[in-house]
Amino acid sequence: MKPPSTSSLMAQYLVKPGRMLSLKRCNPDDTGRYRKNGDGKATAKAETERLTTEVIRLQERLYANGSRALLLVLQGMDTSGKDGAIRSVMAGVNPQGCKVVSFKTPSNRELAHDFLWRVHQEVPAKGYIGIFNRSHYEDVLITRVHGLVSGKMVKRRFEHIRKFERLLAENGTVIVKFFLHISKDEQKKRLEERIRNPEKRWKWNSGDLEERKFWGRYMQAFEDVISATSTNYAPWYIVPANRKWYRNLVVADRVAEALESMKLKPPPDPEGVDFEKLKIV
Repeated sequence: MKPPSTSSLMAQYLVKPGRMLSLKRCNPDDTGRYRKNGDGKATAKAETERLTTEVIRLQERLYANGSRALLLVLQGMDTSGKDGAIRSVMAGVNPQGCKVVSFKTPSNRELAHDFLWRVHQEVPAKGYIGIFNRSHYEDVLITRVHGLVSGKMVKRRFEHIRKFERLLAENGTVIVKFFLHISKDEQKKRLEERIRNPEKRWKWNSGDLEERKFWGRYMQAFEDVISATSTNYAPWYIVPANRKWYRNLVVADRVAEALESMKLKPPPDPEGVDFEKLKIV
């Protein structure tokens, strides 16, 4: 299977299969050819709006055809903007054909099965877009950072994930995975904003401060996970996410490209209807 084609703007963010990722070499402040202030930001926002309109058009065609599916996976540290990216890029799509799933701590029933059992039940059916706001990758991130599974078990899970995603791809699901990359300083600013802004305090979780203490471990875990599981059929993209407007542009570009890569055509007209002569009275 060939990977989805990438525009010249976004090719740099693709993690090629077999590449050993170093997040230290990935600038979370990057804004590509767009300046952080002035016309560049406005231009990027206009381009994002154009792309989201294209996503709406292509999602309708996906839903009408019912022959393919799209799975978007978003991972990142707390405050990296997973919710914001979803709101920005998917705001106008038909909710009948789109579902967002967030995987929390496994229940006792889920723990009684293999770690992918609960995930497989949530993958999008043909015709649908599925969005994982956190995903099956939590089981090779949090568990590793906190020493809940051995390194040997983590490597086995990498293999299970690759085979699982290949199965989905071979059954018509296009998979695109995003790591929203923010700096530790930017996370600090966003956490402080949650404290100051009454409208955002509902997002506050004291556990975020505890997880922040493990920043270095998380960066290493993400590097290993992404390096091991970025494939031609389920590629990872490292999205610079310190600038929300640029984060939205990168995600919108890749979602539109993924839908376009399916090359879906409008379904054929219903048989026995002559639309040229049909009149509504």
